[in-house]
Amino acid sequence: MPEARRIAVIGSTGSIGLQTLEVIDAFPDRFRVVALACQRSVDAVISQARKYRPSVIAISDPDAADRASGELTGLGARVITGPDALVECATLAEADVIVAAATGIAGLRPVWEAVRAGKTVALANKESIVAAGHLIVREAARSGAQLLPVDSEHSAIFQLLLGQDRSGVGRVVLTASGGAFRDLPEEQLGGVTPEQALAHPTWKMGPKVTVDSATLMNKGLEIIEARWLFGLAPEQVSVMLHPESIVHSLVELIDGSVLAQLARPDMRLPIQFALSYPERLPRPEPPADLAALGALHFSALSERQWPCVRLAKQALAAGGTAPAALNAADEVAVSWFLSGRIRFTEIALIVEQALGRHDVRAGESIEELLEVDREVRGSLRRNEGAWST
Repeated sequence: MPEARRIAVIGSTGSIGLQTLEVIDAFPDRFRVVALACQRSVDAVISQARKYRPSVIAISDPDAADRASGELTGLGARVITGPDALVECATLAEADVIVAAATGIAGLRPVWEAVRAGKTVALANKESIVAAGHLIVREAARSGAQLLPVDSEHSAIFQLLLGQDRSGVGRVVLTASGGAFRDLPEEQLGGVTPEQALAHPTWKMGPKVTVDSATLMNKGLEIIEARWLFGLAPEQVSVMLHPESIVHSLVELIDGSVLAQLARPDMRLPIQFALSYPERLPRPEPPADLAALGALHFSALSERQWPCVRLAKQALAAGGTAPAALNAADEVAVSWFLSGRIRFTEIALIVEQALGRHDVRAGESIEELLEVDREVRGSLRRNEGAWST
């Protein structure tokens, strides 16, 4: 029996973090939690700390950290806080695998520092690769860090490319469920509610990712992510609608062969693969029953109906700081929609306006990209009144 891998979970109280802990629970002899990190979900992380007994607990919010320190006295864990707490957790010497599951741009610096430290990173924070993929991939090549994708689509591509000569790859195709509104007429999208957007038909995800799935911005972000993770040209990445969410991605080879990875829509599968790679571990659930499904459906994606995909491609083509601006604008717009301040259809309009105003720079440092993030957020908030419903 191999020694248990030591896991640090950044974003342990979010959707991916919780499902990561479920995977760890299923294989207690193979994985051990050595660090937990969150922003401020103190009750949840206290409960996790009592169960997993990590050596380090990182909580960004100082007040939440103070409370955790008081309640976890005698546990033997070191509670750290402040703006660098997640970074310290992500670079913990005793951790073998860093699960980067923090939501949004807050996950960028922990991912960056983990890569600089040469860590194996199970990457669920797509925003870090979207904003800084050109820097992260270059730094991983220098440091020897390994990036193992946790997104189901990118995990599928990673698996399909194992052993493939990259010169034989024509393009990759990301599949999209279509989100909560895939069957809704376009003219009705303006009136949909946050509650409706969060009712995803196939996946269990956090609110930001679920809304991005409804706008298909998640596919746009995944196009950018795939370009950097797999060293592809932008034109080698495309998207196809697939409502059953059984085929997670396809790889088209230059001889006309098409490879596909199929699995049930369950995020625990790509999480488990990232934690155990290169080994595969058994799961008690059966594989997808294709005979019971009977048929799988695919269709082209309309960028007119789903403009967020077009905007992501535009940002990728512009390069430099444009993807960081795209991501910042989307995070703000989604938060406004979830709080009832804007309509669903205004998310894409806000992102498009922010991209149009952004002065693209080279983006050759993490500090510059984070500054762009702050600039875009500040500009949108100063003009929030123009959008509020």
